[in-house]
Amino acid sequence: MIKVNKEWSLLLDRDGVINIKLENDYVKNWSEFRPTIGIINVLQKLSNVFGRILVFTNQQGIGKGIMTENDLAVIHQNMLALFEEHHIKIDGIYYCPHLESDDCVCRKPRAGLAVSAVDDFPEIDFKKSIMLGDSISDMEFGKSIKATTIMLSSEPIDNVFIDYNIKSFDELLSLLSLLTLGDE
Repeated sequence: MIKVNKEWSLLLDRDGVINIKLENDYVKNWSEFRPTIGIINVLQKLSNVFGRILVFTNQQGIGKGIMTENDLAVIHQNMLALFEEHHIKIDGIYYCPHLESDDCVCRKPRAGLAVSAVDDFPEIDFKKSIMLGDSISDMEFGKSIKATTIMLSSEPIDNVFIDYNIKSFDELLSLLSLLTLGDE
């Protein structure tokens, strides 16, 4: 069993984990950003468990011309301010602005965003990381960097890239309490 502690990093997808995902649309400005129910509470608790918390997000709305990088920067600045109000520290946000068809190295599930994070935080060991996401591409990304993967989904999904399925943040806290108490 793994033992999660301050040597570990929590890697989060944004849309569908941190904020409510807009079906067939993109969060294009701060007024459309709605935190997922329970995310503030869970991140307050997990800030005391993990050494680093990083966000990895595909944002192809930029590539489609639906929003600008400045629009995204404003969303992320406001998101960070909201978290800071609740004593939650996000160490970094990494995003891919490209279209899926661009075949770039930074779009999840490829590992380019993780490479950028290691440039900023060379002490990160992705084998001591948990990737929390709501899509198979998040899980593929996690596995590509050797992280433990946790899928947040209302229905359990059977997939080789998923280590753990959870339906809620309460289940996440229960799972992490077990992992935190794991063998040394």
